[in-house]
Amino acid sequence: MTTRPRVLLADDHAGIVQVLDRLLSRDCDIVGVVADGRDVADAARRLQPVVTVVDLNMPNVNGLDICRQIRRSDPDAHVIVISGMFDDDIRDEALAAGAAGFVHKSAAGNELIAAITRSWITRPSVRPA
Repeated sequence: MTTRPRVLLADDHAGIVQVLDRLLSRDCDIVGVVADGRDVADAARRLQPVVTVVDLNMPNVNGLDICRQIRRSDPDAHVIVISGMFDDDIRDEALAAGAAGFVHKSAAGNELIAAITRSWITRPSVRPA
């Protein structure tokens, strides 16, 4: 059994991906990075991450639709939506789309790691040892 959550990153901004990779690699195994919204759901099916962290504003397919696609394919999947925009309506829309969490990009890294950890611990098929 893995002792670290497997995470798929989906963001089209290379600088954000670099920061997230550096931040999350201390506590997570990054299994892939996707920059085009059309490719995220397929990558999630292939790579089987415990958590997919997806930007709200992805090219070609937005993060809310990606969340819906992933959850349709795997109802137990955990998707955390991240965004540079924050208001209650966006957060509520992400949660209504099936997101396990919503994190503002400017939030402390600990908030994202905590959301990933909560998702990892609560996913029945991949509980930590």
